[in-house]
Amino acid sequence: MPASTAALICLVVAIHDGDTLTARCGSPGAWRRERVRIAAIDAPESRQAFGQRARQNLAQLCFRQQAHLYRLGHDHYGRTLAQVRCQGRDVAAAQVGSGLAWVYAPQAARHPDLVALERQARQRRTGLWSQKRPLAPWDYRRQYKRTIN
Repeated sequence: MPASTAALICLVVAIHDGDTLTARCGSPGAWRRERVRIAAIDAPESRQAFGQRARQNLAQLCFRQQAHLYRLGHDHYGRTLAQVRCQGRDVAAAQVGSGLAWVYAPQAARHPDLVALERQARQRRTGLWSQKRPLAPWDYRRQYKRTIN
């Protein structure tokens, strides 16, 4: 987690999928909702194999829990991009280690710890790695885009 960034303490109020949640941040009377994309990972899409399991695992970790967000910026959908900790656990590491998310390829070089967890999950055939040929979410999105155009 970035040493120079102070944590924003929030309450997780919704889980959208295996790598996106909504948190209520701020103080009473000044709450604001933030839609948060968990940095450095990409979980299966909801209609993909293991998409619902990834969402459920994130819910077990974070739903109605206090979350520490370390903001890194925003993604191209306007969501807050952040490292997230719930119940003292790094959420990206939990999802990847459970075989319920990939390390987001463009971020892999910056997150060797996540790459190692993904490798271990693959070797153990955990979660989505139990499939013969798991389809990465970015490939799934590309295929889906092609079918609707």
